[in-house]
Amino acid sequence: MERKHIEQLLENVAAGKLKVKDAVSKLETLPFEDIGFASIDNHRNIRSGYPEVIFCQGKTCEQVAEIMLKLSKDNNNVMGTRADKQQYEAVKEVLPDAVYFKEARIILFSRNPRIKEKGYIAVVSAGTADIPVAEEAALTAEILGNTVERVYDVGVAGIHRLFAKLDLIRSANVVIVVAGMEGALASVVGGMVDRPVVAVPTSIGYGSNLGGLSALLSMLNSCANGVGVVNIDNGFGAGYLAAIINRQK
Repeated sequence: MERKHIEQLLENVAAGKLKVKDAVSKLETLPFEDIGFASIDNHRNIRSGYPEVIFCQGKTCEQVAEIMLKLSKDNNNVMGTRADKQQYEAVKEVLPDAVYFKEARIILFSRNPRIKEKGYIAVVSAGTADIPVAEEAALTAEILGNTVERVYDVGVAGIHRLFAKLDLIRSANVVIVVAGMEGALASVVGGMVDRPVVAVPTSIGYGSNLGGLSALLSMLNSCANGVGVVNIDNGFGAGYLAAIINRQK
């Protein structure tokens, strides 16, 4: 991909569509661009097919806004995760078309929607309290060009709710299962589908849940085959992984 990108630059120069100095500038910043407080990975889209995603938590509003503005120059879709409303307001000042998804805590600047992958990804949550993490996963997958079907509040305490949605879940190319408490839903779903299952433990639960550790260990010890596990509350990681799997499909 990198060679193809460079060849395209040279072709544009030869055709008079791009000045030599502009081509040199693009080549200089192709691997990354140092802006002092951050090194922006301009190579990510070429290398992996998706642009760099900004983890906003811990960054100042000004830092998030500047990074998103820089990335927007060469990418049609730029996403910031774990963002708050103040960071979004700062981004909106420099990118007026940016939108904020409060529940998922995602900022999105999108110039052109990505082409949809075939099939869909199912995002399944055990309880309503798990929806913020489930939405982070679902929106991530959608932003990366996938159709997503949401199946929420179908935990094992009322497992008949899950059975009512099994046809929809089984028809997905990939299934993301988001659950807190003891995290049992991932094993149940994993034993009922012939698709890859990406399990996401959440920090939702009472004291012995240990901030999601109980759910994480349950999912890691799942007896169901085909279940992979991401970190606690990592909806973004689950959505990204599911998007890659669906792209191969």
